[in-house]
Amino acid sequence: MGYHKRLRIVSGIFKDKGSLIKTTLSTKRRKASARRVILRATTHGSSVPPSDHRIAAVIGLGDGSRFTACTCIRAVMDRLHRTKDSSVALKCLYTIHNIINKGSFILKDQLAIYPSSGGRNFLNLSTFRDGSDSETCEMSAWVRWYAGILEQNLMVSRVLGYHLNSPRSKNEIIGFLNSDLLKELDVLVDFADYLGNVPADSLYLQRKSLVHEIVRLVSEDYRSVQRETFVRVTELGARMVSLSWSECTEFLSCIDRFEGCKERIAVLLVNRNRNDDLWGLIKETKANLVAAIEKKENEGKMVVAATADNESNKLTRFSQLFRLAPSGRWVEF
Repeated sequence: MGYHKRLRIVSGIFKDKGSLIKTTLSTKRRKASARRVILRATTHGSSVPPSDHRIAAVIGLGDGSRFTACTCIRAVMDRLHRTKDSSVALKCLYTIHNIINKGSFILKDQLAIYPSSGGRNFLNLSTFRDGSDSETCEMSAWVRWYAGILEQNLMVSRVLGYHLNSPRSKNEIIGFLNSDLLKELDVLVDFADYLGNVPADSLYLQRKSLVHEIVRLVSEDYRSVQRETFVRVTELGARMVSLSWSECTEFLSCIDRFEGCKERIAVLLVNRNRNDDLWGLIKETKANLVAAIEKKENEGKMVVAATADNESNKLTRFSQLFRLAPSGRWVEF
């Protein structure tokens, strides 16, 4: 470890100690207490994920009042947006991920509405860069990617109406409109598509326990996405006969996009979450969809041709019964 890197780590540790002392001296007890819990979970100095008891302390902030939950979310977001350290940023994102997976309804609700404008890029880390050295530059790519994954996770939750780790009963979607199922399928494919954008040039960083643990959590999210995708592809496949041509083409577009993610995701997850049943369903459904679209197009052409013939016959019959007089009027023969 180089001198400058050791100096940066020591400096970060002292900053954390100073921040903890400030919270101890603060007169705003509840805010200071929440901030102290977040600081201890996201310390400088190592690439080790927060311990289970540190994460449990963060999750425990959601068991109190809405004010405490709001203070917790604001504290972790402030920590995330103020840090220039890639390891601290990843620990903040890892903490947010655990809030999504394990937090109380109040805690998740405060996260979902932060900030009030919401949006696809609410974590606002698309330009994050820790240029301290070559490794932190590569870690920065993981920060940007992981932030995007969490944003996609929350977008899926907003569209589905529930979090990925709390699946809806398969029977509940039977009454959904085709358009609703297609919208949900589209956002699920968006998640898989973004997952495939993993920083492939720095996969070796998975040897760090923090990055390894992050990939494990993301892998669990992807397993949930696969499950939800399977349910919707099965239901839409059963409705194929009743789908309009435009709905069929939209369905096929989603399946094509999902297939396009498969190899890119395999680079990250290797043999994890293979789910052969899902890919077998995707292959079969795609073949049926292509045939259905071709059939609907042929039927459409036949309708157009029949309409054209009908109009032509009417014109011929009219010309047999009437002629155009010099006055410009049509008269009977």
